[in-house]
Amino acid sequence: MMNSRRICFCVLFFICGIVLFAGGDQENTEIIKVTGVVRLIGTGNFPQIVITTADKEWYLAKEDADKLINLQHRKVTVEGERNERELKFANGRSAGIRYELRNIKIISIDTIE
Repeated sequence: MMNSRRICFCVLFFICGIVLFAGGDQENTEIIKVTGVVRLIGTGNFPQIVITTADKEWYLAKEDADKLINLQHRKVTVEGERNERELKFANGRSAGIRYELRNIKIISIDTIE
């Protein structure tokens, strides 16, 4: 009984280590300016604030999303750290790239024309 608990603990510890370090080397960070429309997407349980541009949706970190929650449907220009993560399916195939912004600073706020 005690050996099976040790084995389960070791396996769980190993899996957690893999999950924590998987994909860490695929991030690319730089400071950029983004201009687009602030939108709320997702479900009621998992809403997310994004800035939609002509070709991408930029997902915002939770602390930054709170800055823009009251600016929905408005055109904004922000400056922030760009993070780019490759998403993968369980079988290892690419599921696309998720573009994220962190530590944003609001440059300007406009209304949609």
